[in-house]
Amino acid sequence: GRERERERPPPAPRPPRRERAPRRRPAPEPRHPQVVDESPQRSRSLGRRRAMFISKKNRLECYSYLFKEGVCVAKKDVFKPQHDEIEIPNLEVLNLMKSLKSRGFVRETFNWQYYYWYLTNEGIEYLREYLHLPAEIVPATLKKASARPVSAGAGARPPNAERVDDGPGFGRGFGRGGGDGFGRGRGAPVEASA
Repeated sequence: GRERERERPPPAPRPPRRERAPRRRPAPEPRHPQVVDESPQRSRSLGRRRAMFISKKNRLECYSYLFKEGVCVAKKDVFKPQHDEIEIPNLEVLNLMKSLKSRGFVRETFNWQYYYWYLTNEGIEYLREYLHLPAEIVPATLKKASARPVSAGAGARPPNAERVDDGPGFGRGFGRGGGDGFGRGRGAPVEASA
């Protein structure tokens, strides 16, 4: 057996391996991709992200409405051709408000597929400077409600309503009939006890 091993020619040398560059995993997607830093280095790294250009006329119209009212409401519908209150596309309103929210100028609430944005004090200052408005002009949400004259009968009961006290529970307020508390109809007529 040893003689055969000696007679066997040495194995042919293997061709040298090509060195490969180490595989790099793609960077994980950011948790909140809608928040984009405006720095040039960041925008180059997000090559597939597209910027949205909004005309100055539409931006001014949206900002003017927001400053005048102090609040803005928009349906979460990017395909809606026009916002309900402002004469610009709904998508532009959503993106402008997203930008203001990321800078802390509005507070956002989302409920039943509608966005609600409320101006913050910083937002009021920013829009006042952006729109070149004097300090006397304030949003409608900060204006004092005009005092309404209170009549003597304000808060009085309706003329034929009696207080129904059947016990604790909801829906047992003023009314003609006590009912069973489930809101089915007006209930049986109340017998007048004299």
